[in-house]
Amino acid sequence: MSKKIKISIALLIILVFIVVGFMTFMENKIEYVDFKEAQKRMKTVEVKGVWVKDKESKYDGAANTFTFYMKDDNNTEMKVILDGAKPNNFDVAEMVVAKGKVKDGDFMAKDILTKCPSKYEGTGQQVKSTNKN
Repeated sequence: MSKKIKISIALLIILVFIVVGFMTFMENKIEYVDFKEAQKRMKTVEVKGVWVKDKESKYDGAANTFTFYMKDDNNTEMKVILDGAKPNNFDVAEMVVAKGKVKDGDFMAKDILTKCPSKYEGTGQQVKSTNKN
């Protein structure tokens, strides 16, 4: 085999890897949107919002789903059905991020991320250092 053919084959293989890598990245790229935009899209998105605590939330052990209502940043409310159990710290979460798709008017979540109040955030008190170096 000539040197030109070997170089051409190597460049073709590199190009194929670059194209496949780019396509995989674009398919797995998840965007933050609101519920209205999530209804328009057919791919997985992330919606940030707050749990509507005065509406029903429940875990269905037979179906292994946790259902609750959430309001996005634009105050649009939607029923969220998580494939799995209620996340840890859900009850004390300040903010919720749901990853999934809208299906039949409900947001079908694959994952829920919670942002909880931090015990390390400022409380107005200063800590005095005892280091004597």
